[in-house]
Formats: sequence, structure tokens, C-alpha cells
Amino acid sequence: MLTLLSACSPVTVLNALAPKAGITETTGIAYAPGVRHGLDIYAPAAGGSHPVVVFIYGGGWKDGGKADYRFVGAALAAKGFLTVIPDYRLYPEVRYPAFLRDNAAAVAWTKANIARYGGDPARIFLMGHSAGAYNAAMLTLDRQWLAADGLNPDRDIAGTIGLAGPYDFLPLQDPELEDIFAPAGDLRLSQPIAFARGGAPPMFLASGTADKTVWPRNTEHLAAALRADGGVVEERLYEGVNHTRIVGALAGALTWLAPSMKDVTGFLDRYDRPRTAATANGARGLTADAPRTAVADVPPSAVAGEGPPSAPSARGDRQTRGHAPSGPRDGTRDTAPDSLAQIANTTVPSP
Repeated sequence: MLTLLSACSPVTVLNALAPKAGITETTGIAYAPGVRHGLDIYAPAAGGSHPVVVFIYGGGWKDGGKADYRFVGAALAAKGFLTVIPDYRLYPEVRYPAFLRDNAAAVAWTKANIARYGGDPARIFLMGHSAGAYNAAMLTLDRQWLAADGLNPDRDIAGTIGLAGPYDFLPLQDPELEDIFAPAGDLRLSQPIAFARGGAPPMFLASGTADKTVWPRNTEHLAAALRADGGVVEERLYEGVNHTRIVGALAGALTWLAPSMKDVTGFLDRYDRPRTAATANGARGLTADAPRTAVADVPPSAVAGEGPPSAPSARGDRQTRGHAPSGPRDGTRDTAPDSLAQIANTTVPSP
């Protein structure tokens, strides 16, 4: 395994670790005209109508490609979740909000067409990492983006997962980010936290305490704002986990790096049903006065091979303090934030 890690590119390594058996892959489907408007589908080979995850990758809104994230699609499909991974236009070709419009169009295509590939259009979840988590959060919280394609997130999205996402990163200090988001005018309206609301679909938000690319305070702030308005939100901070490991831990033999896969699939299982039924069965949002531990209706537990046990953050927990590294005050680094290169140097336990 170590020979594989040293000889191959990071993406090759991660995709090599992804499961292949029991999965049907369909690649290069156009959801709209244009080179960057294609998507790949990873479906469980078993028949039936499966819950759907639309995974939006990161890359600082300027980098990334759907083929790089085969390891995510295959891993989720192996667990029974049909996964759609779209490409979308990036900077400098486009700026805000073009990438949101593209992602919304991909979700609308999924809603209209996924039944032909074995997915249930009534059970669509959004998921993203880093800039992709930002995109997923904006589609979930600011209704205008999906509304432009005839959808309503409160009706059409079963839940949303954000891994290491930037949700509250003003003021901008990086010139490239300033250019990307300049068309927003009032930059406050470009921030997911500005649209936090209690009636939004359930959200799972996770970050690593060692993340120096997108500060964990982004996750903390959005989760707190959702709770304050009575929203349904589960929050996790993974001790010692950095920006790349939180997503790399979704890949095959690397699930021991962090509880990402265990917690993501747990959230999907809990909300893979009509939202009205979830509410009736006690899936309540937290108020500003409720302790964070109240989200733990399902006790966290260690799963062999899938990282250390995780737990909701507690108020005043040391994990939630002191994570502001030196650098720009916008909560991001001034370099491309989503490189997977660090994962290639990870030592993998012997099988």
C-alpha cells in the first residue's frame, strides 16, 4: 500500500481505494449545454429505488473535476446511496453566482431524471466539501437558486451535508476571493449564514479542529444560527482532523482517518424519509438556549475501521476555541484550499 501511495497521484490513490464491486457507473451525462455541465452517476448495482446524494466538490471555486471524486461516489454507492457528482463552471471563467446556478441546474436535472438510473427523486440530499459545502448550503438556505429551476429546497431536499465548508467568511482579505464574489454587491448576501432559518431541511455540518484552510468557526457559526432559529442541525468537530482528511476519510481503506463516513451515512439514514415523518418522530431543532448535546438522539459510537468515535460539540468545549490561524481574516487561506495531496502521504494500516 505504501508503494502505491508513493508512486501515484493523490487522486489516483483515493480512486484506487474506492470500491468497484456492486456499483454501476454512468459518466459524462450532460445536464445543460457546455463543457463544464456534465455529471457522473454512481449507483448501487442492486435493483430498487435508492436515496440520492448530489455531491458538490470543492476547489476554492476555481479548481476541481468530477472524475477526481470517484472515491466519494463509489463509497456512498457501496453503502446504498446513489450519488451524482456534477461539474460546474469555475473562476476565472465565471464569478459568483454562476457556480450556484450551475449546481441548481444539476439538482433540477437530478430531480427530473434520476429515476431512470435507479434513484428516488423524492429522496434527494445535497452534500459538499469546502467550496462545495458552501454551494450546497446556499442552495439549501437561500431559496432563490433552486426556485429558478422550479424547485423548493424545503420540499425537494431531504437534507444537506457540509464538510469543512466556508459559511461565514467576511471580511474578505484575499484579492482572488474579492474578485470571485464582487458581483454579489452586498457581500453579506453571499454568505450562507445570512440565510440561516429554522424551516430549512435538516443539516449535518462537520469540520476538523486542525483545519487551517477553512476555519472551524464557519461550521460553529452556521450551526449556532440554525439552532437559534429552531432549525434541525447536527454539528461535529473532529479532533486533530484537517481540511483534506475529512473528505479523504470517505475513501475505502482511509475511513479510519476520521468518522466522516460513519457520521454522513448515519445522518442520511436518519433523514431518508419524508420530513413530516421525521418531525413527528422527534427530529427537533435546537433553540439558542438548548445545549449542543441535545442533537445526540442517536448516541455516537465507534465503528470498526471508520475513525474514532465522534460526538456533538459541547458549549465551552476546548475543541471549539483557538482555531484561528495566522493569515487572511476571511477564514480561508490565500492558496487553493482543496488539494488532496496531503492524503497521498498518509500511512495506511496493513489490511
